[in-house]
Amino acid sequence: MEIGPDPTEVGRARRWARSRLAGAGVDADESLAETLILLISELVTNAVVHTGCPAVLCVLLPGQGQRQGQGGGDCVRVEVADASSRPPRPRQAEGEDTCGRGLELVCCLADRWGWEPEGAGKRVWCELDRGPGGMSSGVAAPGGSGGRSTSVPEALGLGLGAFG
Repeated sequence: MEIGPDPTEVGRARRWARSRLAGAGVDADESLAETLILLISELVTNAVVHTGCPAVLCVLLPGQGQRQGQGGGDCVRVEVADASSRPPRPRQAEGEDTCGRGLELVCCLADRWGWEPEGAGKRVWCELDRGPGGMSSGVAAPGGSGGRSTSVPEALGLGLGAFG
């Protein structure tokens, strides 16, 4: 899916992804779908906000030539390619900051993530394992090469009392 350099494109990307997931038999209420939509939102937002360039979103679902996940189940891969050569840079959000948590969320929620140069730009990707060992058994790895399952409040550094 082609994405214009406009923040309103993030909502369009989410709707497109929900449609793709539904077509592949992934129920909208399934935790996999919810996590994928959040990851897509974060990666597309980063591409639009931090590069100011158009981007391309690709979701590779099981049965589309995608490899198996490390846990032996199917793997869903999300890729966002843009024309900026600047590498993604995780930031350390503090307290009430409204920005700076996107890659933290990706790192915490994806089983794996990373980026690679592509032409004059880059491709940022993340993967979720679906099936045995997926979504809950990943181990966090620093530097954008892995993730672990966690709640969104934990990923944001908030205790449960923050929602109380």
